Amino acid sequence: MEHIDDLKGVIFDYGGTIDSRGVHWSEVIWDGYCHMGVPVSKEDFRDSYVYAERELAKTRHILPEHNFYDLLYIKIQIELGNLADNGKLPQTAVGKYAEPVARYCYEQARSSVEEARPVLDALYVRYPMVLVSNFYGNVETVLADFDLRRYFKQIIESAVVGVRKPDPRIFMLGVEALGVQPQEVLVIGDSYKKDIVPAESIGCHVLWLKGKGWTAEEDAVQHPCIIKKLSDVLNVAL
Repeated sequence: MEHIDDLKGVIFDYGGTIDSRGVHWSEVIWDGYCHMGVPVSKEDFRDSYVYAERELAKTRHILPEHNFYDLLYIKIQIELGNLADNGKLPQTAVGKYAEPVARYCYEQARSSVEEARPVLDALYVRYPMVLVSNFYGNVETVLADFDLRRYFKQIIESAVVGVRKPDPRIFMLGVEALGVQPQEVLVIGDSYKKDIVPAESIGCHVLWLKGKGWTAEEDAVQHPCIIKKLSDVLNVAL
């Protein structure tokens, strides 16, 4: 990957990029289940993960004042409740496991954020930055809790602007917030389909922080702008 000479602004994805080192959040939560000894198969867990995502999309469980621990706790309660309702776990599992799994995952996120902070510090002094994220309407609270809000000129959140990735329009909103041209913007994200493809389609430079994804199909995809750790961004941008 070559240095980008015409760079004037940076767009970051949030979930999966800053808070989990490019690893899909289903894998982080599954690790939490394993760490806490939740007696369920990965296949059943993945079904419950999808169920919870759909439930959160259709019903407003997450409120603007919820931080990331609150979000995780609500989400994992829904997952465990679904597993119990389907006979995969006893009903007591919700009360037993929701808090420790959520706490474990929250601490994993905090560790990832602290690992990312030197990269954000280095970029912040050189470029305006915007966050573009599919989120639940509480990303401002999440960022404040992790002391990340100060890095970003503006936040473009799907639940607020009414456009979701992979729609390229959400990235155009980020470009417009930076006040530059798409070809002068670097987009950094962890999802090929939701970040890399739409950002490239409008002419942005991209870096794909590629960790363990949701599907084997995406894991198999290759791209010339893959990075394995966030600090590799500095070799391209500085």
